[in-house]
Amino acid sequence: MKRTLASLLLMTGVTALTAADWPAWRGPTGQGYCEEENVPLKWGGKTQENVKWKVPLANQGNSTPIVWGDNIFLTQANKGGSERSLLCFARADGKLRWQKDVPYGEKEKNWNQSWYANASPVTDGERVVVSFASAGMYCYDFDGKELWKRTDLGKWEHEFGSGSSPVLYGDLAILWCGPNKNPKDRNFLLAVDKKTGKTIWEHDEKQGSWGTPIITKVDGKDQLVLGMGPHLKGFDPTTGKELWLCKGLTSYVYTSPLVANGVAVGMSGYGGDAIGVKLGGTGDITKDRLWLHKKPATQRVGSGIILGDHIYMVDENAVPHCYELKTGNDLWKDEAKFKGTTWGSMVHADGRLYILMRSGETIVLAANPKFEILATNSLGGGENTNSSIVISNGQIFIRTFKHLWCIEQKR
Repeated sequence: MKRTLASLLLMTGVTALTAADWPAWRGPTGQGYCEEENVPLKWGGKTQENVKWKVPLANQGNSTPIVWGDNIFLTQANKGGSERSLLCFARADGKLRWQKDVPYGEKEKNWNQSWYANASPVTDGERVVVSFASAGMYCYDFDGKELWKRTDLGKWEHEFGSGSSPVLYGDLAILWCGPNKNPKDRNFLLAVDKKTGKTIWEHDEKQGSWGTPIITKVDGKDQLVLGMGPHLKGFDPTTGKELWLCKGLTSYVYTSPLVANGVAVGMSGYGGDAIGVKLGGTGDITKDRLWLHKKPATQRVGSGIILGDHIYMVDENAVPHCYELKTGNDLWKDEAKFKGTTWGSMVHADGRLYILMRSGETIVLAANPKFEILATNSLGGGENTNSSIVISNGQIFIRTFKHLWCIEQKR
């Protein structure tokens, strides 16, 4: 079952990076895979075991950090979202290196007045691209110099806000713009030149989504895959042309898609449907659907992960699942739920599955179909988060509403 990052990158079509870098939402592949071994298993508690440092954050945010070399990049926003920021921290001690603030004077709908920083940045080692939703898309160099901005992408209006992170593909920066609930407003995929911000292509959709697209290979060719209820779709990332669609999703798609072994998996939130479909066709490939789960869960926000022939997933209400990839059969249907709730997306490292709970606890599971909890790690009282785990060069980074944490195994 254990795979090297090189094989996973080959499978998903992502350019090889060093294991130390976590350059995007859900890491190098966008699907939560980490090659590293000797990753911390236990931390926190009364003794703050394996806590290297923690630094306070002035404002809340739901976004997950990214890491490149000695730099940690993170977004935050003040209450009401009138100021949205990209921050750069030093890996060694968490010291703030620089902060770039973007003002936004208009009102923007949201479920919570502190949730205006939901998207993770993305970097190629030279520039950092970030989405501030209605406030625009911005690009900075590693010294914090603004390289370009796009403030002409329209207003994104939904009572649940927005959440999609930008992705890089070759010379392109690609962003899912939305969601917009009003049918008169746009929901669209946008690809810009990552060096200039100039539009290369656009593709409009009727429905919105909170998921982040992934880049993968299908029959040796690169594809961009994204769910936006009622469809899971594949696109040519160089042109934005739609290549295929599979019916079966419902509204409120928060998760990112999963792709492995020639199969794509899409999961809806809000008690919605989930699907698995065999890839390789064009047009409407609903006939190639392997399985359909009708309203199987109360809610899904965080994304799962595919390992071998199984899909691992934890619902918002902390119910764990291990689905067979080809059949959708749930091997963990009789397992007890965890305590609490989670919006975190799974990360796999060293034969383990890491899932961050909203209480700041991290549950560590064995990455195999036999259900086993390996550890439960607490950061202490008063910490809450809607973020996900980041693993980089033997360290774990956790973003809560109050702090940025660095976890490192003591030698």
